[in-house]
Amino acid sequence: QVQLVESGGGLVQRGGSLRLSCAASRSIFEILVMGWYRQAPGKQRELVAQIDRYGSTNYGDSMAGRFTISRDNTKNTMDLRIDGLRPEDTALYYCQALILGVPYWGQGTQVTVSS
Repeated sequence: QVQLVESGGGLVQRGGSLRLSCAASRSIFEILVMGWYRQAPGKQRELVAQIDRYGSTNYGDSMAGRFTISRDNTKNTMDLRIDGLRPEDTALYYCQALILGVPYWGQGTQVTVSS
């Protein structure tokens, strides 16, 4: 098991940048895949990006380019940098860890982009 706590969300203007961070309660070295998802009001949760323990990344549809995922296995953290924020990026952003096929979620951090 693992507890995940997201931080770094907030209210930003269009075109701005944010760095979201996910802190894990235990070592993430052996967690094969971690990822960021987001859910906007009235919409389904969608994949933003995933990263495996070796640093290989996978981005969701239309996410490559403005989103950059990274992880630090020594600090037990995973980050998501978002550049060129748009109003349509407004959502609750969740951190996820997959352990033996079981997903563990954080509570989410809100990102709101004003136009």
